[in-house]
This record gives sequence, structure tokens and C-alpha cells, in this order.
Amino acid sequence: MSGLYQKRRKRPELNLVPLIDVLVMLIFFAFVTMQFKQATTMNLTLPKVETAGKSELKGSITISLSKDGAVDLDGQHATMETLDALMRKVGAPKDTTVVIRSDENTPLRYVTQAMDICRKQGLNKIRLQAR
Repeated sequence: MSGLYQKRRKRPELNLVPLIDVLVMLIFFAFVTMQFKQATTMNLTLPKVETAGKSELKGSITISLSKDGAVDLDGQHATMETLDALMRKVGAPKDTTVVIRSDENTPLRYVTQAMDICRKQGLNKIRLQAR
């Protein structure tokens, strides 16, 4: 009779639903507490532009900027402070293209100042010359 009363053991089952819930909560917690680096702290090296074409445009104004902050407007030496007055003196029409050439080590503030001065004069067609 021992054969009739033998209990069959249940096969062990692994309940996956609670495990998936815990895993989802851990991933959610990781994303909520994660600290992202700011763009200003990243160390970027910008690539050389290989697809740059010629920036020789007829009837354009060329502003050259050195890494020291020296400015040259179509061959006339200037400073960032006198560039605004010199641009007014040139009196270019609003649809004139401005080509800004700068040294690769020129701080971005000089380039943005030159762009801001051009926009104040109503010159919105601004191109940056690359190598």
C-alpha cells in the first residue's frame, strides 16, 4: 500500500512576476538618482571640416579674428570695441553676407561678439569660414 499513498512532490516553480517588478523598480531608481554631466564639463575636440567649400562670395564683408582678439574688417584693423562703428561706416545693405574667419584657437566669445555686432547692423547672413 505504500505505493498508493505516495505523495508526488510538486515541481518547484519560479514566480517571475515579482522578480520583474523588482527589476523594473531598480532600473527606475537608477535613472532617477543618476547624475548627468553638464555639457560645460565635457572635454570636446571638434573635428576639422572636410566638406567646407570656398567662402569667396562676391559683395561680402570679411571679418578676421585672431586668438588675441585683434579684428580685421576687409583689410582695416580694428578692435572689438571699434568694430561696431566701423560696420556702420561701411553701411552694407541688409542682404550682404558676412564671412567670419577666425583662428582655431580664438575664444568663442570673440566670434559671438562679432556675430552680435553684425546682427545689430541688420546683417543676418553670417557664415563661418573653415579650413
